[in-house]
Amino acid sequence: MSFIAEKFGEISPSQTLAITAAAKKMREEGKDIASFGAGEPDLDTPQHIKDAAIEALQNGATKYTPATGIPELKEAIQEKFLLENQIEYDISQISVNCGAKHSCYNAILATCDAEDEVIIPAPYWTSYPEMVRLAGAEPYIVETKKENGWKITPEEFEDAISGRTRMLILNSPGNPTGAVYTKEELEALVGVAVSEDVLILSDEIYEKLVYGDTKHVSVAALSEEAKNLTITINGHSKVYAMTGWRLGYTAAPPEIAKAISIIQSHTTSNPTSFAQYGGIAALQGDQSMISDMVDEYDMRRQYMMSRLQNISNVDIVEPQGAFYFLVDTSKMGLNSMNLTEKLLSRYEVAAVPGIAFGHDHSIRLSYATGLDIIKKGLDRFEEFCLAH
Repeated sequence: MSFIAEKFGEISPSQTLAITAAAKKMREEGKDIASFGAGEPDLDTPQHIKDAAIEALQNGATKYTPATGIPELKEAIQEKFLLENQIEYDISQISVNCGAKHSCYNAILATCDAEDEVIIPAPYWTSYPEMVRLAGAEPYIVETKKENGWKITPEEFEDAISGRTRMLILNSPGNPTGAVYTKEELEALVGVAVSEDVLILSDEIYEKLVYGDTKHVSVAALSEEAKNLTITINGHSKVYAMTGWRLGYTAAPPEIAKAISIIQSHTTSNPTSFAQYGGIAALQGDQSMISDMVDEYDMRRQYMMSRLQNISNVDIVEPQGAFYFLVDTSKMGLNSMNLTEKLLSRYEVAAVPGIAFGHDHSIRLSYATGLDIIKKGLDRFEEFCLAH
């Protein structure tokens, strides 16, 4: 007899964390691993953010806070939404969570019942379908097309809607593709959502990591109707290099925000007390490091693009945001697990298999790592491709 809940039979472990752990183990054994698996900045958290948390810790900020975060941090988030995204939220609509992953899960748990369907465009971030299953609902995967920049079209969205559809998950800029939806594309998707009364979970964690003339647009900023159907997800992890701090946040219509607050009060309670003061410093302090970070990633992005475009048996779509390339490896005839296992064991290059993102003939390469590692890894990857 198994004591494990039946729903866990459908849940897969995170492939991104698994490949990172495997690469780390080989590195500890003395192997010279070039890892493209990272989903976090290789840069350190800025010192003024650390200092704010240290000061808060020394001043006794070690107790419980309100479950959804201290008012000062929620006010800083409220101001950020207003000034940067042109969205006006009441502070009661904002919840600070234990990372944006936690924010997504709280939002899904608050809104989805058993038998509800959640539309997820593929390639998708690996945890979306599993979160939906853990909430008791069902993921409905829509395979997007490379020629559409890996973005779901209004027609594909409308065709996927059934009487059970509760939500569409959008991630722009996207992981693993780097796709960024234009304002016009989002307006068309919102038009469908409004007509069919479908919620939109808008994961905007990479919003400031966009390149060239690309602009990020928040779904909830498009109209009052859009705002009333949108749960906006964001956090500190990517843009402030604060992955380990576990600070994410949601902004949602009042009824949903209240449900998220109740869920959090009964599960994690508040995010780490002193980390929240670092979160305030991140939002209100010097923002110049962001443009420096974007410039550094863009340099790496352009270098990787020039290298990958010259490998004959792979294809790419230029990423407009985030810090990943989704490399189409269909021409090699290998499934993604087989390919990444060979790449790691024979060429000492770690990449995430595309099956983790719902696209089995691809791999994800992150450029949130040093240029020296990128060069070494691409040299080996090109050698691997030439042999296949």
